[in-house]
Amino acid sequence: MHALPSRTRLAVALTALIFSSAVSTHVDAATPPDAPAAEKEAADLDRVIVQGLRNPGYAAQRTTSATRTDTPLLDVPQAVTVITDQQLRDRGVQSMTDAVRYVPGVGIVQGEGNRDGLVFRGNASTADFFIDGMRDDVQYYRDTYNIAQIEAFRGPSAMIFGRGNPGGLLNRVTRVADGLLHRDAMLQFGSWNKRRATADFSQPMGEANGVRVTGVYEDSEGFRDGFELERRGINPTLAIAAGERTRLVFGYEYFSDARTADRGVPSYAAASGDARYPVATAPETFFGDPALSRADTDVHAVQASVEHDFGDGTVLRNRTRAARYDKYYSNVFAGGSVAGDTVQLSAYDNATERDNVFTQTDLIFSADTGNVMHKFVVGAEYGRQRSDNLRRSGQFGLGAGSPCLAGSTATGCRVSIFSPNVRTDVSFVNNSAGGSGDARNRVDVTVGALYLQDQIEFTPQWQAILGVRYDRFDLDFRDQRNGVSAANANLSSSDGLWSPRAGLVWKPVEQASIYVSYGVSHLPRSGEQFSSLSANTASLDAEKFENYELGAKWRIDEDLVAEAAVYRLDRSNAAVTDPSDATRLILLDGASQRVDGAELSLSGKLTDAWQVVASYGWQDARTVRAVGSVPAGRELAQTPEHSAGLWNRYDFNERWGVGLGAIYRSASWASIGNTVRLRSYTRYDAAVYYTLNDRLSLQLNLENLTDKEYFPSAHNDNNITTGAPFGAWISANFKF
Repeated sequence: MHALPSRTRLAVALTALIFSSAVSTHVDAATPPDAPAAEKEAADLDRVIVQGLRNPGYAAQRTTSATRTDTPLLDVPQAVTVITDQQLRDRGVQSMTDAVRYVPGVGIVQGEGNRDGLVFRGNASTADFFIDGMRDDVQYYRDTYNIAQIEAFRGPSAMIFGRGNPGGLLNRVTRVADGLLHRDAMLQFGSWNKRRATADFSQPMGEANGVRVTGVYEDSEGFRDGFELERRGINPTLAIAAGERTRLVFGYEYFSDARTADRGVPSYAAASGDARYPVATAPETFFGDPALSRADTDVHAVQASVEHDFGDGTVLRNRTRAARYDKYYSNVFAGGSVAGDTVQLSAYDNATERDNVFTQTDLIFSADTGNVMHKFVVGAEYGRQRSDNLRRSGQFGLGAGSPCLAGSTATGCRVSIFSPNVRTDVSFVNNSAGGSGDARNRVDVTVGALYLQDQIEFTPQWQAILGVRYDRFDLDFRDQRNGVSAANANLSSSDGLWSPRAGLVWKPVEQASIYVSYGVSHLPRSGEQFSSLSANTASLDAEKFENYELGAKWRIDEDLVAEAAVYRLDRSNAAVTDPSDATRLILLDGASQRVDGAELSLSGKLTDAWQVVASYGWQDARTVRAVGSVPAGRELAQTPEHSAGLWNRYDFNERWGVGLGAIYRSASWASIGNTVRLRSYTRYDAAVYYTLNDRLSLQLNLENLTDKEYFPSAHNDNNITTGAPFGAWISANFKF
């Protein structure tokens, strides 16, 4: 097998002229004063340096998020997958679920049809989302319209990102004003009345300043009966050079997502063999009332960063983000399993308002001790979060005209599984008398953190990263339900969280590395959404996650990277949903869960015409002690033992190209009870690319080519997501 050649190309189709400090106006001294006028005019013209950005294709080379310094991914002792801009475009990625399909060790959960939910190395999360390194933890659906790339971190990363992220996290890197000229727009139409438009316009101003505006509008339906989606977003940014060494970037985002909250289908009450399974029904069948199942989110966010380079390798940087989230959802859904030919519907609604303010300051500097080189990061973070939450139970009207069958009650409407899409009469009431039942609370969180990191280079072959972070996490919980005792109405907790990180990197050759690492993260007892604090939990220790990892990275060529990792992730002091009561948490002391796993990935160019993303993950994820009535040794929910993905793009020439992908997931369980099984599946996707000219290209994306029936995720045993059938979308991409 011949070694692949090295390649470096400028992506001039995505960039234009940039005016920098290298641009200068001058008169050629060699031009005599009596030269012809034409020669003098040519000599007097401005000289322009044309620059461009190298297109990384499918294989990114560097990161600033993993260490807070500009570091080659080869030198980061952690499994990190970068989903590049070209991957996002080629696969038609528009959601976080789509983004992680080819990332080993990362899966998806349903999120009750109103929020993003991912599973990192066996640990589900709805809060471990970041944007430009800043926390974005409210439960909602995110979009990719303003995203340049997405970084998937596996294993705890608390030294860099703070509390949470037990098995990993997702960081979105936004498109900001960069001094380049962008004039891009996209129109998309397709199955189920898909209608979407995005725009990306950037204008340089002078030598180093610029503005950029990205936007999205979508008005679509879905394959599920009654499903609707409307999205709006706009994200202007402004970049200012305040002198030669100081750069400021300001941005504002408004984003709105309004959709039908779809909680999927229930399972059969009776087992078939050794497990129960999702109900057999047409993929479009909606269980509940789509008219009363809504999820609406509005986000307003302001972000600013300032960075000053002192010129000797010392950099001072501050990032600040303030965001207001307004989230409301209501749902009428399958509240139990199928008994006979009927299922009981339940209903509730929930409103959350949250204000986040976070600011981070980093000082980066270098120092040498003999032959050993150090790059230090000394930093601090401060944050405040205020959340107001109200949950109300649904009460069904059972009068004349009600679709509810015999045996229904005010809290449970029984319907036929052959016609479960019904219009119901539901009123939402806060049933919190006596301090029990529905929620009504206010939570104030204050976080202060200090951290220190040292990137050490002993020799060109040996490197290390050592770091530690201390978070002070203070929470005040005000229970505003009727009848709550004075002792339980106002609760507070404080946690001092130490998060160390250590990694050793050996580079036997310049383009390959082998590493070992250890990391710790913590999750306070209030949970990732601050909703589970009680008088019984306020003083308990935070959950603890410890990750041991051995890995290797090999840059086979400039544009082709292979990675491998094996790991063990231990969870202690877990707060786990009761398998027999989804509204109740069970608190475990000491060792709770263990995940052993291995990950393989390959990304980049196999040839000039052939790009590939390939991944494989193996996980043995189990409880190590009983959870309520469920004995130890059960598999963690929605964590398949085997997962694999392969995406290819092949370009026949400058005009035509094709893509082909396959995703495989082995069987998994809907919940930790291990009673409802989600069968294994393989799904095939494809794409066709046609470039008409420099200004217009067309793209056809095809999903689920074989029309496979499958269930990719769940929220619990009776809220199971149905996979989308065959669908097609055509996109027209314009450059102006």
